[in-house]
Amino acid sequence: MNPVPWDQTTAMVLVQPSTTKDKDPGGQQEDFGKSSPLGLMILVLFFIAVFFLVKSMNKHLKKLPASFDPPAEPAAVTAEKGPGEPGDEPADKPADRG
Repeated sequence: MNPVPWDQTTAMVLVQPSTTKDKDPGGQQEDFGKSSPLGLMILVLFFIAVFFLVKSMNKHLKKLPASFDPPAEPAAVTAEKGPGEPGDEPADKPADRG
């Protein structure tokens, strides 16, 4: 048996007759599209949960600084001081004054 090329297989599938009954509305019975009170309650609970999540997120976002860039003053102070000047050594190590 030779394998059938893909384009011919697709054409054969597309032309197959329907095997469903003509009177079948395709799963749309008498109560199709109607929601239950349980579905409404789940939807309302979902919206309440989203409301509290957004409220909590806004509360946490207000605590963040406006910018995470380092402040400009400490960088300028260390640049003016320069290396090797008095006061660079840590206080816990005695200076070697040989």
